[in-house]
Amino acid sequence: MNRRRNYNMATKHDLIIQYIMSLEPGATISVRKIARELKVSQGTAYRAIKEAENREYVKTFPRMGTIRVEKDEKRGIERLTFAEAATMVDGSVLGGRKGLNKTLSRFVIGAMTADAMEKYLSSDSLLIVGNREEAFSLAMEHNCAVLITGGFGCSDEIRQLADQKSLPVISSTYDTFTTATMINQAISDRLIKKEVLLVEDIMMVEPKYLYENDTIEKWGALFQESGHSRFPVLNQYDQVVGMLTPKDIHKTSSGTISQYMTANPLTVTRKTTTAYAAHIMIWEGIELLPVVEDEQLV
Repeated sequence: MNRRRNYNMATKHDLIIQYIMSLEPGATISVRKIARELKVSQGTAYRAIKEAENREYVKTFPRMGTIRVEKDEKRGIERLTFAEAATMVDGSVLGGRKGLNKTLSRFVIGAMTADAMEKYLSSDSLLIVGNREEAFSLAMEHNCAVLITGGFGCSDEIRQLADQKSLPVISSTYDTFTTATMINQAISDRLIKKEVLLVEDIMMVEPKYLYENDTIEKWGALFQESGHSRFPVLNQYDQVVGMLTPKDIHKTSSGTISQYMTANPLTVTRKTTTAYAAHIMIWEGIELLPVVEDEQLV
């Protein structure tokens, strides 16, 4: 969301976060590299990278390091990225690193002839196959990533194609059957852990909001535009400071939002359970709960 910022108050920490957000998905990130390029101490760089990881702007994967990722608010727990699949099978990335954060749609086990395999290959799929160069080429043609089993590698031509198309090519020392079993087991384990529904699973993405210095007319315009009548109110630092509902406004109301809003509203975080959020809403008699991160609306 594009919001007003007070850039004069930006700290080195904030600038590092902004720098990380400007990187392309798949870019590798290290403490030394950021400290050198932004001329900050390694301690400052480390703290900013950990903050970026908490905000899900980067992820750290075994054997791959810390990678810039695109934050996906609504990705189901059963949907994996290529980087996560690689981690599950202790894989090494041979090419197409920039596509590691893409979500894969399905797995294809390459235990068939190339002709039979072709009809199952599709964009954003992952072909799990042994040392078969013709299968790798076929996967690249169909924009399908490759997980090579048995610890084998691939040709320089496949690496170059993978890099050009941002299609990960991953190598694992496990055999094809074991690899597929490990990934299926990991997905099952994740689903079991996801029995508790969280606010992040149902929250509205990019909610509408008002600023405390906006006029009452702005509320009316936003009401007409969105069809919603209740909005969180932010200050100049994008912190949630109030809530405005039709109950707060009369037909003759005029002036700024801050004159009518309910200050210091109750809020929740992404990781709040929906059961607890529902309890608060019923107990307090409210119909809207802003979701915040570091006091800012998300």
